[in-house]
Amino acid sequence: MNWEPRAAQLAAAVTHPASRWRPAITAVPRHLFTPRWWTWAAPGPGLWHDQWELRDGPADPAAWLVAAYADRSLVTQVGPLHADHATPADRPTGRPTSSATLPGLLVQMYRHAVITDSTDVLDIGTGSGYGTALLCNRLADRQVTSIDIDEYLAKTAAERLDGIGLHPHVTACDATGPLPGAYDRIVSTVAVRPVPASWLTALRPGGRLVTTITGTCLIVTADKTPDGGATGRTEWDRAGFMHTRTGPGYPTAALEQFTAIRDTRGDQITTGRYPVVNVNEAWELYSTLGITAPGIQHHYEEDEDGKRTAWMTHPDGSWARATAIGDQAPVIHQAGPRRLWTLLDDTRRDWLKDGSLPAYGAKVTITPDGTITLKRGRWKAVIPAST
Repeated sequence: MNWEPRAAQLAAAVTHPASRWRPAITAVPRHLFTPRWWTWAAPGPGLWHDQWELRDGPADPAAWLVAAYADRSLVTQVGPLHADHATPADRPTGRPTSSATLPGLLVQMYRHAVITDSTDVLDIGTGSGYGTALLCNRLADRQVTSIDIDEYLAKTAAERLDGIGLHPHVTACDATGPLPGAYDRIVSTVAVRPVPASWLTALRPGGRLVTTITGTCLIVTADKTPDGGATGRTEWDRAGFMHTRTGPGYPTAALEQFTAIRDTRGDQITTGRYPVVNVNEAWELYSTLGITAPGIQHHYEEDEDGKRTAWMTHPDGSWARATAIGDQAPVIHQAGPRRLWTLLDDTRRDWLKDGSLPAYGAKVTITPDGTITLKRGRWKAVIPAST
């Protein structure tokens, strides 16, 4: 396959000509790390869960090259079912559990890490192994360690890396537990909440960690401090990653809760202050709520007639539903111990009043036990180690 021109085009699209990451992207055959993948299929009416269809690269080489060398993520596993083990008849539902991250986002995370020629890097979230391959091309193999909770992912990535002559240390390991060494940089392509204490233990003096906070799109960069903690900030750009897991998939309780309240009458019915919004696509709102009211799940639908409906649920039993045509004032149904849509509208009011929300650009302090404190101006939020 004539993949080299595609890789060069991808490198040109996601890096500056002077970037040290451009040669790495040009050199790595991304298609070999994603021979099969899942594509999203819209769920049927009344269904909450995503549905997925298999794509087989060798069966359609032209489509394989287009997909592999586009700057987008390729989902490789849904729940426990990896695309490598699937048949064309399989239609898994639910949330992805592994992917090949879009190359532009990997470069973005690596730039935040300030990786130098002598840096030893821990790559958390091996996934397909593509990001590990970029690190090995930028550094020496011995400088790169990559871990994943899934033994199949770690084993397969190691084999595919070996197939192109790269030999980093790749192992199956729970990222929230003890880590297999000491490192100058920790770069995580899975989200965490809080920062695992083991990361701070494994980070060398003056080392840097780069990660995202579960339930937000916030990128945290923090440098280790003499007390064993770290300080830094939330960056102004954003990223979204799957959060850490301990099993083959994620809990399904949120889907069950959505189904139960789809058309249910609320305990409180009011008229909303602002139009219905798709919170999952409103990055500042999503991230701020993820810090101040963690655990909320969002779902949004818009039909051909312009009817917009948004649902919010929380594990404590709270839920909300907002419905309107276009940008009209919505009808709000809410129930449970908290009024979730009221929390959302209060956040939107602050956004309009101040012109921004404080989660981005906040100062970050991480204590040795992993507690995260965010502060910007008079705003302050704490994510305790016990979260």
